[in-house]
Amino acid sequence: MKDEESDNQLGSYLRARRDLASPAQAGLPPGGNRRVPGLRREEVALLAGISPDYYLRLERGRDKNPSPQVLESLARALNLDDVERTYLLGLAAARPRAPRRKRPEHVPARVHQLLAHLPIPAFVEGRAFDVLASNPMALALSPRLRPGENRLRSLLLDPEEQAFQQDWAKATADFIAALRTTIGDDTGNPRFVELVGELALSSQRFRTLWARHDVRNLDGGTTTVHHPVVGELRLHRDKLPIDDVILVVYYPDKDSDSDEKLQLLAALAHTESTDTAHGKPVDIPGPKTP
Repeated sequence: MKDEESDNQLGSYLRARRDLASPAQAGLPPGGNRRVPGLRREEVALLAGISPDYYLRLERGRDKNPSPQVLESLARALNLDDVERTYLLGLAAARPRAPRRKRPEHVPARVHQLLAHLPIPAFVEGRAFDVLASNPMALALSPRLRPGENRLRSLLLDPEEQAFQQDWAKATADFIAALRTTIGDDTGNPRFVELVGELALSSQRFRTLWARHDVRNLDGGTTTVHHPVVGELRLHRDKLPIDDVILVVYYPDKDSDSDEKLQLLAALAHTESTDTAHGKPVDIPGPKTP
């Protein structure tokens, strides 16, 4: 991320949001000879109550210290939501950081103990979606949740993970926007630089979505996945911050079809681990046909 974007993050974000803004939502008349996909610079300036020349300086990085009042006006003009507005304010408040050495993220010992006691899929991830620790149920849910994997890399580049997700397009958009939010102004972080560089080279989907500058939080929610053994699972997701890492848990509605399937998956995983420990071959049956 050591490029023009990292040197002018505020301008890059304003330009991306302007390109994606809808003239109709801004109250502007449709039609006309529009040569840009979203709003013109002068239209944003008019809606925000600032001069076109000043807005141009902001986009081009010639003025990196706009007042909070100007930023609030721009957020309204661009129809930003709360997450996007907070992100915009954070970019303007950013100050140059000293280069930082890459430090491994640490999982506290008590969290390893917690993982071992949880009967549902649970794992620990770092800020860049690196899997740092996981319990047996997480591995039963997906072998891509083993420590050392990166969830975003798997999502973009692993065909098995793509088949696992019911809505792969939404999942990729959510993850990439969440990564953009997490990075914020910390563009010199070695792990972020490494991951963004790798995915920019290897994934067209990543390049397309990264260029949009979407930002959002990826906290709680509900997802549907297709497990190769037990079939479709509808699971809730919660993310719980612990020190500098995140504990992620997946769980179904009580007594639901997904609950029964997850219990079956737990039994199969227990049988597999027991047979493996005794040196027996493992034969896991496929899903039953109705």
